[in-house]
Amino acid sequence: MSKANLLERRSVVSSLLAKRKDAVVVGGLGASTYDIAAAGDHDRNFYLWGAMGGAVMIGLGVALAQPKLPVIVITGDGEMLMGIGSLATVGLQKPKNLTIVVLDNERYGETGGQASHTAATVDLVGAAKACGISDVRAIATMAEIEAFASAIQDVSAGPRFASVKIDGANLERVLANRDGTFLVNRIRGALGFNAI
Repeated sequence: MSKANLLERRSVVSSLLAKRKDAVVVGGLGASTYDIAAAGDHDRNFYLWGAMGGAVMIGLGVALAQPKLPVIVITGDGEMLMGIGSLATVGLQKPKNLTIVVLDNERYGETGGQASHTAATVDLVGAAKACGISDVRAIATMAEIEAFASAIQDVSAGPRFASVKIDGANLERVLANRDGTFLVNRIRGALGFNAI
């Protein structure tokens, strides 16, 4: 990866969520969850604190259950690699309201910064396309992020997938609530369902 012109992760997430409206946002394990919390805690944020590889499948389930709402999964390259098979299911189910954004710094940030597979041969955009997701993008500029932020509100043209090359900055962790029961009940309430 070229070290020049990499996007700053918090600016990317903040821009994507600035006009989120009623969207449900699922955060992958680690830094992407901190980035979502830094953009502002919200009743429709669902943070994964220990389910590495599960963000896309949880987002898919919510998208299928709530087809009139935009559902946005924001995760990292390591978490996406752990759950790469989920792209095949998304490609098969084709939920029109689902957007997957991978913040790719080509590192396993939560385990010490080792190079991930995307630093070598793995092309996540190509994998998403091969799995049947037709709207796939490699995003490299904030102008592209801003244009994409408008598209993610469309619940009739998905699924869509974007890989965003970001810098490897180790930013302060912004911790939202880590209580799983609280998070499930909060999002259920925000969607009009009773607590479990």
